[in-house]
Amino acid sequence: MHGKLVVFAAPSGTGKSTIAKRVLETVPNLSFSVSATTRPKRSGEENGREYFFLSKAEFEQKIQHGDFIEYELFFDNYYGTLKGATDEILRRGKHLLLDLDVKGALNVKRLYDGRALLLFIKPPSFEILRERLMNRKSETAEAIQKRLERASYELSFAEQFDKVVVNDDLERACSEVISIINQFINAA
Repeated sequence: MHGKLVVFAAPSGTGKSTIAKRVLETVPNLSFSVSATTRPKRSGEENGREYFFLSKAEFEQKIQHGDFIEYELFFDNYYGTLKGATDEILRRGKHLLLDLDVKGALNVKRLYDGRALLLFIKPPSFEILRERLMNRKSETAEAIQKRLERASYELSFAEQFDKVVVNDDLERACSEVISIINQFINAA
């Protein structure tokens, strides 16, 4: 049996990481996909655990060879999902959770149609999203504005996803997402 892909996409501040953590604790045989990046390794990080750390030249060579399912340039660093590593995990019958931007998610759907579930996590409203980002108190007003502009762009893709879950209540949203994923994984 081949594994399946579950892809999350959502604007910053929607609770996607919290929901993903709960899903990984709850759904058996589902693990988190390790992305490749050119950003510097942070203290305590290990190559192959948090990310596959590559030089910019290595990353660009892999782009040229078509080694990525998807990739993006974000704040001057590349991030991407390696096709070989993903396919090997799926061949072993394991399921993968990917956290991607909207374009990357749609590319996964194109490449793995029938074996990929695209889930979009939405905030209850744009105003609540703004409040959540401001309450983090970890970013400048300019950075928050950039995240909100990106959120507006990302929200315009929501209807192209298989399922859209509104995170107006974390427990309810987690339960709904887990139910959707279990149905998808257990379907023939």
